[in-house]
Amino acid sequence: MIKKKIQELAKNIYNDVVANRRHLHANPELSFHEVETSVFVARKLEELGLEYHKMADTGLVALIKGDKPSEKVIALRADMDALPITEANDVPYKSTTPGVMHACGHDVHTSSLLGTAKILSALKSEFGGTVKLIFQPAEEKLPGGASLMIKAGVLENPKPQAVLGQHVMPLIDAGKVGFRSGKYMASTDELYVTVRGKGGHGAQPQQNVDPVIITAHILTALQQVISRFNDPKSPSVLSFGKVIANGATNVIPDEVYLEGTFRTMDEQWREDAHKRMKKMAEGIAESMGASCEFNIMKGYPFLINEERLTAAARTSAEEYLGKENVLDLDIWMAAEDFAYYSQAAHSCFYRLGTRNEARGITSSVHTPTFDIDETALEVSTGLMAYLAVKELGN
Repeated sequence: MIKKKIQELAKNIYNDVVANRRHLHANPELSFHEVETSVFVARKLEELGLEYHKMADTGLVALIKGDKPSEKVIALRADMDALPITEANDVPYKSTTPGVMHACGHDVHTSSLLGTAKILSALKSEFGGTVKLIFQPAEEKLPGGASLMIKAGVLENPKPQAVLGQHVMPLIDAGKVGFRSGKYMASTDELYVTVRGKGGHGAQPQQNVDPVIITAHILTALQQVISRFNDPKSPSVLSFGKVIANGATNVIPDEVYLEGTFRTMDEQWREDAHKRMKKMAEGIAESMGASCEFNIMKGYPFLINEERLTAAARTSAEEYLGKENVLDLDIWMAAEDFAYYSQAAHSCFYRLGTRNEARGITSSVHTPTFDIDETALEVSTGLMAYLAVKELGN
């Protein structure tokens, strides 16, 4: 039975996967700089006898072809980049690169896909079709490595009928996974705004055009774009996390600088909101004697899990792990560049539980204390192999 064979292989290679994950964790590299990570992955693929080719500078793509006759192709994706965070964990595999850390689990994703490749390579006689392995750079930084890989042809020659990806989830216990069909994660846009007025002495406001007060009006008004123009049934978020008005107690500055994020799950509304925000901010500034430069850096689209593929993957996960270990996920307003794959092909992006409260492994991603319960690595490698084989058989 294929399930038992995969489970046995996942158990047998577990120590190797842990070792790979710890190596990657100790040697993190930032987005678009995954040079040594790429070399490491290439060496591991060579050890499996797999041919690969580079894509988008540090990205890698390899194929595993089953021995049985089939033209079906499925792609499995892992991201490789780390974050500009200083690790606070006291562990043997702590980051050795100052100010850089695998705080989002991409070391888990990469080592897991290498493990899955090892399992599938050992089972080529058991399935038909082709598994495309995608090791992708720069998920954490716009324009996103996924978009560059797609432009370079990662979804062609051969063209996959489905793309699967997994991501760590510290809210879910190790040993469990989570799925959601349909819209799952939000689009993301970065907002960079400068409000320019005329600074001066705080005791003589009549002689100034106060950009601080004008910015306050803009910030408040922009929230009405969400509350009064967006369909309440469609999730949308507008948040500003940086406001710089570099004056003093009695000094009104010449300008105020803002940075924020806009997220939604509707591409038409996304486009409309961009126009409304820009027009509103510029109009308020002009009406109060100032000017406003409103720049939008368009980021990732929203992520959608194709319903048939996701339902099939969930059923297979229940077969592999047991129904009690497969959970329903809610929508998530964070963003992921896997969304580019989901917009271009039938896709399923699911969550891998990594939490262990008893051991204090509870920190969120993107924090200096993020870590995982490494028992999750046996699930991550085996389950993805099982999902691939089952999908190829459909």
